[in-house]
Formats: sequence, structure tokens, C-alpha cells
Amino acid sequence: MKLFQKLREIWSIEELRSRILLTLGLVLIYRLGTYITLPGIDPTALDNVTSQGASGILGLVNLFAGGAFARASVFALGIMPYISASIAVQLLTLAIPYFQKLQKEGESGRRELNQYTRLLTIVVTAFQGAGYVVYLRNADAAAVLPNLSPFLFSVSTIVTLTAGTLFVMWMGEKITDKGIGNGISLIIMVGILARFPSSILEEFSARIVKGGVMSFVIEIAFLVVVIGACILLIQGTRRIPVQYAKRNIVQGGKMMQAGGVRQYLPLKLNASGVMPIIFAQAIMFLPATVAQFIPGFDRNGSFLIAFNDITSLAYNLTYFVLIVAFTYFYTALIVNPTQIADDLKRNSGFIPGVKPGKKTEEFIDAVISRITLPGAIFLGFVAIMPAIVMLFDVNRSFALFFGGSSILIMVGVVLDTLATIETYLLNRHYDGLTSSGRIKGRQGMATASM
Repeated sequence: MKLFQKLREIWSIEELRSRILLTLGLVLIYRLGTYITLPGIDPTALDNVTSQGASGILGLVNLFAGGAFARASVFALGIMPYISASIAVQLLTLAIPYFQKLQKEGESGRRELNQYTRLLTIVVTAFQGAGYVVYLRNADAAAVLPNLSPFLFSVSTIVTLTAGTLFVMWMGEKITDKGIGNGISLIIMVGILARFPSSILEEFSARIVKGGVMSFVIEIAFLVVVIGACILLIQGTRRIPVQYAKRNIVQGGKMMQAGGVRQYLPLKLNASGVMPIIFAQAIMFLPATVAQFIPGFDRNGSFLIAFNDITSLAYNLTYFVLIVAFTYFYTALIVNPTQIADDLKRNSGFIPGVKPGKKTEEFIDAVISRITLPGAIFLGFVAIMPAIVMLFDVNRSFALFFGGSSILIMVGVVLDTLATIETYLLNRHYDGLTSSGRIKGRQGMATASM
């Protein structure tokens, strides 16, 4: 009864209702688009593409695209080219003064950076689209209609894939602006969840054949433990006590005292969220893209073989190191100890036992560095968890849900969406979604403004 009452309260808020309907409508359009096959492709002859798209690193691409990659859909490349372009623009803001200036110009600078991101998305999608054309011909040439010229097929496929990615990007931005939660993250989560039912059924069937139903139960229990650990990682914070000095203010013609209260400065254990994994995966996808242009790479290049196999030691070791490095990089990008110290000083706040100003900045920076290390290491282990699980004979498609960005995105997006809905409820004087306290979302997810 409480569930139905809460749903009625949610539905009674007109703005929230319209945002939810818009979000569901755009998500439905996205899911329908993943089943629309590219022009020049025979849908009935995609068996080889489907089977190969579920293995290796291409299986991760297919997972993020919600199965559209294996189905040769107009959304086959999904939102990942936009993520890659966003990463490149963020790196440019660190290296090029012009982009640094744009980043500091507020809303106008953010809009201009978004335009550069969109233009770069077109370039990245065109490059990956060319690789996808080669992949289709190598994987299953029979799927390409024989009466279509190779040049016409290549051009039409690249243009269609680019338009598809830009349309998905537009839908993500619309969800962020007028829907519920972060649109880009939500689209990625929907694509991941779309693969979950079939993956869990495949794993269950495989365990039934092998006579190991109990092992399947253990797998599900371990998955629940991993989800719980990810929630702790996302919501874990180090609270630093902050004392605000008393000061006299004039209010209503009377002299009153304000301040003198103790509050806490929450520093997240994983301030960067899932972005380090997305950064690292965008880089790890490059060998798979380049490999499509090299005929017989699986016979001639051991480097490309290792970096196209998500179970190889070279892949996972490089992946782990990249995640730890990107965790520190992205945390430094979004958490500014200097600004935090200045804000505290401006508001007559101080950390007990620490002098305001430079000493406060150094103290906050030291705390962030200490708590980021265990967060980065744990994030790295979560990322390589699928490869570890596969060592215990778990089905590849189901193993991808035990770690990596898939589990963190699903947990994080759900928490963010629930936190947004709860904010609307509390602003209308309703009770929150839980009786144990407010739901905490997470920071640092992929945003439309990256």
C-alpha cells in the first residue's frame, strides 16, 4: 500500500509527471531504434555478426549499445563516440589555454565547449563508422546485399551511423534538460539492462545443463554482494568537521548573531564516479577499432590480440592502471581544494585545528589524496571483476554484469534518479522514498555538458 501511495504522490506532481513521461518516451524511441537495421544489410543474415559481436572487447561495445552493435542497427555505435569526444575536450581544457579560458567563462563557455564536443563527435563517429563497415564485411559479408556497390554501402553506413549517434546524443541532452536524471547515463544504463534478462537466462540454462543449480544461486548471491559494495563505494564519504564563527547581522532592524554552528564538509571516497572506467574503456576500445583496418590481425599481431581479449593479463593490467590514474586525474578536475578553502574563509568557516587559507587548502588536498587511493584501487578491482569471474566458468555475457562500468552505471543511475524524484517529493512536503533517510546520488557521471 505504501508503494502505491508513493506512486500516486509522484504522479500527482505535474512537472515530475511530465518529466517522467518525456524520459520514458525518449527511452522507448531509443530502444526501437536499436532494432532498425542499417540500409544495405540483410537482417536474416546477421548470425555471424551477432555471434562475434558478443565476444571479446566488442562484447563490451555491444553491451553499451544495448545489442545494437550485433544487430547492425542505426544506433550500432551508441553513445560511446560522444563519450570519447567529451574525454578529448576535457583533456584539451588542461593542455590548451584557449579551452581553459572557455571552461572559466561559465555558461557561455560551457555552451561553446559543448559545440566543440558535438563537432568532434561527428569526426569520431565517422572514424568508428569506417571501422564498423570493415568489421561487417570481415564478420559476415553475406549480410551485405550483393547488388549494392561497396562505395555506396560504405558512405551510406557511415552517414547513417553518424546521424544515429547524434540523435542518441540529442535524446540524452533532452532527458538531462527536460526529463529525469542524467540523459547520457540513463541511455547507457537502458542499453546495459536490455541485455541482462537474456544473459541471466543463458547462465541459468548453462548451469542446469551442467547440473549446478547451487552454483547459480551462489553467483546471484555474489552479484548482490558486488552491488552492495558498489553502493558503498558510490555513497562513501569522509566528513570533515567545519566550525562557523559567530557574527553579528542586522535583521528586521535588530542586531542578531548568526553562525557558531558545526557542520561537516563531505568528501566522497569516489568523487569521480564511473568516469575513470569510461575514460579507460574509451582508450581500450581504440585497439579494437584499429584492428578492423588490419586484415588478419588475429594471426599477425600479438599486441592487438591481447588488447582485444578482455580476459588477457595485458588488457586487465593496463585497464587497472589506467583507471587508477584517471581516478586521480578526474578527482583533481572536479574537486578544487583552493576553491573549497576560499569558500570556507569567505563564509567565516574553519576546520578545527587548521588555520584558514593555505593551511586549509593543504589539509583538504591531503585528505582527498588519501581517500582517493583506496577508492581508485577498489574501482580498478570492480572494473576487472568480469575477467576474474570468467575464470570460474561464468558465461561471458553474464560475467560483464559483475563489474566494470556496467554495474556502477546501473547502481549510480538508479540512485541519482531516485534522489531526483525524492527531491520533488520533499519540495512538495511529501515524505521521502525511504524512512531511513534521504537517498544519496553520486557525482561524476557522464553528463551532457562534458
